[in-house]
Formats: sequence, C-alpha cells, structure tokens
Amino acid sequence: MIIIATVTVFFMLGAALSVFFFKDLMNAVVASSLVSLTATVLFYLLQAPDVAMAEAAIGVALVTGIFVVAIRRTERYEK
Repeated sequence: MIIIATVTVFFMLGAALSVFFFKDLMNAVVASSLVSLTATVLFYLLQAPDVAMAEAAIGVALVTGIFVVAIRRTERYEK
C-alpha cells in the first residue's frame, strides 16, 4: 500500500511539473487532468471513495471540459 501510494505521488508530481513546461495549452490541460485522476486514485487508496468520486466528477471531467472549451475559443499555444 505504501509503495503504491508513493509511486502514485511521484507520478502526480511529475504530471504537475509537466504542466508548467508545456507550451501547448491542450497538453497542459491533459497533464492537469492526470493530476486530478491521480488524486482520485490516492483518495480511493486512502479509503475515501466518496471524495474520490467527487474529485473524478469535478476535477477530471468538469474542469477539464471547461478548460478545453476555453482553449478552443482562444489560442492553443502559449506565446
């Protein structure tokens, strides 16, 4: 359990750092979605399935969808 949680946390940190370095905003949104998905897995591993479901619904689905719509209406690449 501890090993899986540690690997998951390091994956989350890697995805969060990659958001900072992407110039393509759509890739940054996908990496941000991976951070939320990893948080969902961590919540489930910590035996909080209700929080995991809320994070999956809001963090992964809703926020990602809003960001994708916003990027489609603006410029995709950072200057």
